[in-house]
Amino acid sequence: MNNNPRSAYLHIPFCHRRCFYCDFAVVPLGDKANGVNGPGSNSIKTYLELLHREIALIKEGSPLSTIYFGGGTPSLLTPVQISSLLRHLQQIFGFQDGVEITLEVDPASFDKNSLEEFLEIGINRLSLGGQSFDDDLLLQIGRRHNRKQLIQSCEWIDQMFRIGQLRSWSLDLIQNLPGHDLLFWKSQLLQALEVSAPHLSIYDLSVEPGTVFYRKKLKGELSLPNEDTSIGIDRLTKSLLSEVGYSRYEISNYALPGHASRHNRVYWSGAGWWGFGMGATSAPWGARFSRPRTRDGYEKWLESQEKKGLEPSLEMPNARPIDLDEQLMVGLRRREGVNLFEIGRNWGWSTDKCGEYLDALDLRWKNFYEKGLIIKNGNRTLLTDPEGMEISNQIIVEMFLWWDSLPNDALLPPIS
Repeated sequence: MNNNPRSAYLHIPFCHRRCFYCDFAVVPLGDKANGVNGPGSNSIKTYLELLHREIALIKEGSPLSTIYFGGGTPSLLTPVQISSLLRHLQQIFGFQDGVEITLEVDPASFDKNSLEEFLEIGINRLSLGGQSFDDDLLLQIGRRHNRKQLIQSCEWIDQMFRIGQLRSWSLDLIQNLPGHDLLFWKSQLLQALEVSAPHLSIYDLSVEPGTVFYRKKLKGELSLPNEDTSIGIDRLTKSLLSEVGYSRYEISNYALPGHASRHNRVYWSGAGWWGFGMGATSAPWGARFSRPRTRDGYEKWLESQEKKGLEPSLEMPNARPIDLDEQLMVGLRRREGVNLFEIGRNWGWSTDKCGEYLDALDLRWKNFYEKGLIIKNGNRTLLTDPEGMEISNQIIVEMFLWWDSLPNDALLPPIS
């Protein structure tokens, strides 16, 4: 367990509109919103005051090596507003040399001048939410930008990357959207390669309760690729990107050498991190804690923290490992997999109990082993790529069933 968290996530919930697949903690402000004086500016200012108050709860911390502004659409804020947050973090924590500072940006929320200003205040990595290069599909999923804006944004960002103003950047796409087939998806990937992003995050569409897509699905109005097509799309993604040098270092993430997201690796490695803002999750000392997902709820929670002291999981004396089943789940998403025995021993199981419990897990996974979907490489267990990663959800479901079947004393974290 990492007793010195060196990463921070800041949640900026504002966006122009809620996309039809989105179930994040967001606050839509309308298409004309901006972070200066337009619609939504007062709401942004009020929220930032709360965010600064939460950061101030932490009296000191270890120098940060990664910082991530997520959302929402953080690029709706002005560079001055982002800079103020960075200065506050530096006052509390300090920054390590070479700190990675990522800002999520939306193609419809910035121009070249504001982009240059973001880089001037210290942003050195951008994550561009493109999702699709098809205008009709962008409308179908509720995005505000169009293909022309996306390509223009990519060109600006890549130009700054190539002249050394930017350390790296990532492009987000969603696969298995309505109407996707292999031919259409191949055209999307080829367009992504044309813009030369050194990192690609390619997510499977997930239809979550409460979203527009969920309501459409209940009404039978959402036509999604079938399972065979979905598997074919995933294999096409893997093969096409591998051919041109991208490595799949996590189920949904591909990078050219040297361009994997350091911040995201913190989450998947089980290391600790700070989280700030409405709906944000933190795990500085092991235990996860999520803030309220509404502005009113977040403000009331913050007031209670200021009056009564920090939520227990945010205090170092309450440090404990991240739940073992969660360590396995996030570890299996990574290319390098997990050391099951090491995790079990760190959880407090004896050598004998490790053998007993992990044998039971292997039995649950027997069919996957036999089909070559899970393999052992030395002391690590990993999903094969792409076959095992294609059905990772099934494999992880069996892992959770195994976890639920263990005796109660096996589920308790070790005493610090």
